[in-house]
Amino acid sequence: MTKKGKHNQSHTMELPRLIVIGENNINEFGDFLVSLNKPKKISLVSGINVKKILKKKIEKSLKLKKINFVWHTSQDNQIKTLNQIQKDVKKDRSDIVAGIGGGRSVDTAKMVSFNLDIPFVSVPTAASHDGMASPFVSVKSDKPHSIVASSPLGVFVDINIIKKAPRKLLASGCGDLIANIVAVRDWQLGHEKTGEYYGMYSADLAMMSAQIVMENSRKYSIKGLDARVIVEALISAGVASCIAGSSRPCSGAEHLFSHALDKIAPGRGLHGEKCGIGSIMMAKLQGQDWKKIVKSLKEVGAPTTAKQIGLKKDEVIEALIIAQELRPERYTILKEEEMTEQKAMNLAKSTNVI
Repeated sequence: MTKKGKHNQSHTMELPRLIVIGENNINEFGDFLVSLNKPKKISLVSGINVKKILKKKIEKSLKLKKINFVWHTSQDNQIKTLNQIQKDVKKDRSDIVAGIGGGRSVDTAKMVSFNLDIPFVSVPTAASHDGMASPFVSVKSDKPHSIVASSPLGVFVDINIIKKAPRKLLASGCGDLIANIVAVRDWQLGHEKTGEYYGMYSADLAMMSAQIVMENSRKYSIKGLDARVIVEALISAGVASCIAGSSRPCSGAEHLFSHALDKIAPGRGLHGEKCGIGSIMMAKLQGQDWKKIVKSLKEVGAPTTAKQIGLKKDEVIEALIIAQELRPERYTILKEEEMTEQKAMNLAKSTNVI
C-alpha cells in the first residue's frame, strides 16, 4: 500500500538561531536582540496585562541598547484583529517583531512576521503549549487547525515570569507534551499506510519531551512542577516540528479532537488540557497504555475528564465524530476507526472522560 516516491520528498527545516532561558533575565532582552540581529526598531505584540507587568523592564533594556520600539495590543486571535495589527506593524517599518505573552500574542506576532516577511522572536510568559518555538499558529478562521507561519528567529524565556503564571497553564503545557506519544504513533501509522515521510530523529525528540514529563510526574505531584524542565521540553517539541517540516511529531488525532472542540465549544478548556484528554482516548484506540497517561496527567494537575473543563458529554461525542474530517489528508488512528455516535460514547465512557 506504500506509494512510491513519497519517501523521497524534500522538506524544509527552519530552526531558531538563538534560545535563551534564564531566571530574572527580562532586563537582558535588549542584549538578546543585539546578539541576534542588531535591530534598530522592534514591534512588540502583547496583551494588556502582560504589557502592564513587563513594560518598564522591557523598555529599559531596549533603551539601553538604543533599540526603538512600538507596542501593539493583541486582544483576541480573530483574523480581523490580526489583520489590523499587521497593518499597524507594517507602518512601523521595524526590523523585527516580538510576541510577548501567552499563546495569542506569540501566535499573532508569528503570523504577522510570516505575512510581512520580517524576523520574529518569541517571548513566552506562560508555558501552556509548545507553540513558543514552533512555526505553527492557531488563529480563528475557516481553518479549524493550526496553520504554518514563521519559525522564531529566537526564543527568550524568563523562567521567573513563567513561574508566576497560574499553575494550570504549566499543567496544560504538560498535557500538550504528553500528547506527543499519540501524535508520534499516528505519524508512524501514516508512514506505514500511505508512505508519507517519517523523521525518526524529530519523532524521537518529540517522544523524549513527552517521556520527561511522564517519568517525573510522580515527583511533580509531591514537589510541584519544574517550570524550567517543562519549558525546555516544550521548546524541544517545537524544534521537533521545525526539524520535521510539519506539526506531525506533536499533532495527531488528539489535536484533531482538540480542534473539533474549538469549533463545537469555543473558549472552554486550554489547548493542552484538551489535547491531554484527547490523548487518553486516542491512546486506547491505538492500543497504548492510556491508564498511564491518565495517571501522569492527574499527577501534574491536568484534567482527565470533560466535566473538569466544563464540557458536556454530547460535545465530546460530537468532537470525536467530526475530528478526522477537519484534516482528511492527515492519517491518524481515526482513519482506521469509523467513529459512530455509539463508538464515540463507548470510548469516552470506557476511559472515564465522560
